[in-house]
Order: sequence, then structure tokens, then C-alpha cells
Amino acid sequence: MADLFADEMPSPPPAEARADAPLADRLRPGSLEEIVGQEHLTGPEGAIGRMVAAGRLSSMILWGPPGTGKTSIARLLADAVGMRFAAVSAVFSGVADLKKAFAEAETMAKAGQRTLLFVDEIHRFNRAQQDGFLPFVERGTVTLVGATTENPSFALNAALLSRAQVLILHRLDAEALGALLDKAEALEGPLPLDADAREALVASADGDGRFLLNQAETLYAARIKEPLDPAALGQFLQRRVAVYDKDRDGHYNLISALHKSLRGSDPQAALYYLARMLTAGEEPLYVLRRLVRFASEDVGLADPQALVQCLAAKDAYEFLGSPEGELAIVQACLYLATAPKSNAAYKAQKASFASARETGSLSPPANILNAPTKLMKDVGYGKDYAYDHEAPDGFSGDNYWPEGMAPQAYYQPVERGFEREVLKRIEWWDRKRAERRGQ
Repeated sequence: MADLFADEMPSPPPAEARADAPLADRLRPGSLEEIVGQEHLTGPEGAIGRMVAAGRLSSMILWGPPGTGKTSIARLLADAVGMRFAAVSAVFSGVADLKKAFAEAETMAKAGQRTLLFVDEIHRFNRAQQDGFLPFVERGTVTLVGATTENPSFALNAALLSRAQVLILHRLDAEALGALLDKAEALEGPLPLDADAREALVASADGDGRFLLNQAETLYAARIKEPLDPAALGQFLQRRVAVYDKDRDGHYNLISALHKSLRGSDPQAALYYLARMLTAGEEPLYVLRRLVRFASEDVGLADPQALVQCLAAKDAYEFLGSPEGELAIVQACLYLATAPKSNAAYKAQKASFASARETGSLSPPANILNAPTKLMKDVGYGKDYAYDHEAPDGFSGDNYWPEGMAPQAYYQPVERGFEREVLKRIEWWDRKRAERRGQ
């Protein structure tokens, strides 16, 4: 196995890169100032800028989408503060490799040379392997710089997170991606694109600088003579696959966006996020489970049909499968987005569950308890129970709360949808109770 931990120097500036190297490698920045799109970190007021100015780094986790500069930043950081750079990829390495890296760092530390250990895709190490970093980070044997595309809160253990600062890299915006294309054109010449096609190329990158430069390299290699328009560009370049992984943060971000679009009664946005998930390969039954939950949490009795519609969509999908059954999911999504909203049932659940935990030892009043035995009758179970069907208006107005506990009002219907009718019923019952108790 090749030595993954040999001393490495930062990549040379673009002018010194091999002529046959990929364009993205030849355009690697030569200093932190050349990093595009992450000025909130690398600028004078950013966390990295401040650490470099002070001449001392703390361990950090660089969290961001692919192609946003995580590896470049790590390499340039070591050079900026005069540290030895060592790198390891969690994809190819195991415990033995880590032990070797730490041993080399300890040896260099005795010689007065600090080590920046860059761990690419650190989320791929399991929890036990992550624990192995702790003593070396605590002693300062290495300054750890981990890179991850996954949410550190889920991918890394709490002990490691407590010893490292999480720095969030932004997906590159159109300006930053345009700056990368400017650098490519300064090196290779103008791209064979008209203005609209250039803009379309930037949009197709979806914030990924590496992808953008790879597409630009494909265009240069084709030696196209006439500038392409957006349609011709789309035919020439392969369609970019949606960046989405059910095990990664996109999964949670998109379901959150769908949920909030439904709650905000925006059917168009809700359809967009639903389409994003389904076209990227999300499990349709997962989406349906979330829609069923939404029907109870955010619509509730404002439209009791919402839950029925979602369960019907689930049955239709299971009956038809994909792609035919996906239309039923769309229908349920539209129904939820356009339904009146109420979280009164959700709030009532939380309040009543909390109350039950606090008063769980209280017995219901004896008059509403069943008395299947003589002993239970003798001690008063069921005595004086008021049978509502025999009461005027079919309502007795009896007290059903435990002795010593005041009646509560967990459920508060809203003045929307069917809950308007529910509210009228509750108000009528409350008036009747007050009248009966006043007699």
C-alpha cells in the first residue's frame, strides 16, 4: 500500500502545474486569497482568516457540498502557518494507517514541527475510529482538519465535535462560479459559448466548482469552432444527475422544504420539492409517511379528509407502483397544500401528554368507573353515572376529571375550515355545562 501519510507540500500554483493535469488541478489556488466563494471564512474577518493572522490553527471540520474548496483550503492553511501537511482519506485508510500517521506526527513534534492532518471524508470513519483521534488532538500532536459533505451533527460523534470548530462552506454562487470560468479562460482561451450558454453552464454546475471546470475542460477538448447556444450546449454535455443522497443532508433538507411549503399553503413550491425528491430516487413510501404525518400535524380537523386522502394515496401507490402511482402522491401533496391549516390537534397532543405525565396517578371520578363486581359497586363505582343519551339534548354536562384536578382545555380549534364547526360544538357544550352546574 502506498504511504498515504508521507509529508506533502501544498500544491504548486497553477503556473507550475503539469501541462497534462486536469484543468481543475491546474487552477488550484496558490493562496487562501485565491479561494473563491468562501470569503466569509477566508477573509480578514472570517474564522480561518483570523486564525492565519494569529499564526495558530485550532482543529476544525470543514462542512460543505462537493467542489467548494475544502481540500484546497486545508492544503493552503498548512502553508500559511508553516505547518507540515499530512493527508489521509477515510475511504482508503484504516486503524493501522491512522496509528502510523499519529506516530509520524509525534516524531515531527519532538523536532519542533507541527502537523496539520487533513482527513478527507471524515464522516466515513466509524465512531470507534473517530474516538481514536481524541488523545492526539487533545495533546496537540496534530491539528485536525476534517472535510465532510454530511451534517457533522449526524456523521461525527459528540466527543470529536467538542474538540473541533465546525466551519460551513457555502455552495458556490453564480459570481464565484463565473470567477472560476474567468480563470479557466485566462489559461485556455475563450469558451465556445454565447452569453446565454455560459450562464446555463454556470447554472448546471449547481454550486460545484469541480464539476464546472470538468465541463469546461470537455468543451475545450472538443475544439468546437462556433459558439454554442443553451440548447446546443445541453445536447453536447451530459445531463447532470441531481445531487441527492438519501443518507445525506439533502434528504433532510428537501423533506423540510416540502413540509414547510405545505404548511405555507404554496402548492407550486410543494410540488417542486416533491419532484426533487422523487426524481432523485427517494423512496415514495417515505414521502407518503411524511404526508400522512403532515395531515394530522398541520391540517388536523380543519379538514378531516386530509388524512383520508393521504392514506388513499398510499394505497393507490402500493396498488399501481411507479411511475403510475406517483400521480396519487402528487394529488395528496396538492390536497394538503390547499387545505385549511390547523396544528390544534398537534398542540393538544403535546399538552395532554405532558399533563398525563404529571398527574398519572390520579384516579378518574368513581361515577364513571365500571363496576363489574359487587365489591366495586359497594365502594361506589358507577354510582350516579349520568347516561348522556337520556339527558336533555343528549348531553349531561357531567364532570369527567379526576378529583383534585381542574378541567383543562388542551384542544383549541381554530377559525379555519371544518374546525369552525368543531369550535361551535365545543362552545355549545361549554355553555351547557355552565348552565347545568349553575342549577
